[in-house]
Amino acid sequence: MNLPLPKIPEIPLSDLPLPQRGSWPASVHRFDEESAWAVRSALAAQRPLLVRGEPGSGKSQLARAAAEALGRLFVAEVVHARSESQDLQWRFDALGRLGDAQAMGAHHCGADEVRQRLDPRNYLSPGALWWVLDWRSALQQQQQSGGRGARPQPPAGWLPEKGSVLLIDEIDKAEADLPNGLLETLGNGGFSVPWLDAAVCAPPTMPTPLVVITTNEERELPAAFIRRCLVLNLQWPSNEDAFSARLIERGRLHFHARCHADVYREAARQLWQDRQAAASQGLQGPGQAEYLDLLRVVVRLAPVIDEQLALLARVGEFALRKHPPAG
Repeated sequence: MNLPLPKIPEIPLSDLPLPQRGSWPASVHRFDEESAWAVRSALAAQRPLLVRGEPGSGKSQLARAAAEALGRLFVAEVVHARSESQDLQWRFDALGRLGDAQAMGAHHCGADEVRQRLDPRNYLSPGALWWVLDWRSALQQQQQSGGRGARPQPPAGWLPEKGSVLLIDEIDKAEADLPNGLLETLGNGGFSVPWLDAAVCAPPTMPTPLVVITTNEERELPAAFIRRCLVLNLQWPSNEDAFSARLIERGRLHFHARCHADVYREAARQLWQDRQAAASQGLQGPGQAEYLDLLRVVVRLAPVIDEQLALLARVGEFALRKHPPAG
């Protein structure tokens, strides 16, 4: 019997508060129409959403905001150079098991005790994909392993039936084996785990997880992997006026009236100039993250609005000019 397809919810275009969740600090996000439609399209297609853009452009926060807007669990995994696709599925504490085996041998434990204690399932912890595909079996496995691995922090009142959002951050940091290794898991919605009798997969009544994958374009991704994704390109305007207007909008979203109107404009002008200087050297220039950092410095060090513009001239270079001087 074919189950009815769930309705794809709307994504609000208004200010969306993001409460602190785990190590993620409280913030605020505002979806534009393009990113809202990209999220809804990925939900409808049941495909990962690959988000491209320069560092600090809000790619990671988009995934967190999508989870908040949809009332879903948010799970994040930051990829590094040594990450493997298996790390996103499950981890096995081989060193812990070896240490226990040596300790039990030294104490001359009985065969039944050794067999029970060294059961491989006691050293198996769920990875991010396991949590978002089948929360209940992941929770059961974590309890069997004695709490190994970190448990994601769900929002208040969340149930697995409400679904989840998985952020795979900076996938371009890893070798091509990682995205290639995810093709089967993302395509089939499940994976096998050694020592378990059944594969890990989403129950048929559960919403398909929304998987958001970010890249800074430091390394080219395999073509077969990109074909399995929907793609959102977060690009900044090439025109100075449009670029500054977007920055100022993002700044006001975070700091509102706590920042002098002229500071918003002058900080955007400085950032534009520093981007041009960096580009002339073939370097990545500052972006939204540096702009918000600069405003945060000004607001914290000069809470009196009338003093902020003078302070901006003094501290601007510390937040923006991160490229080496020309010549």
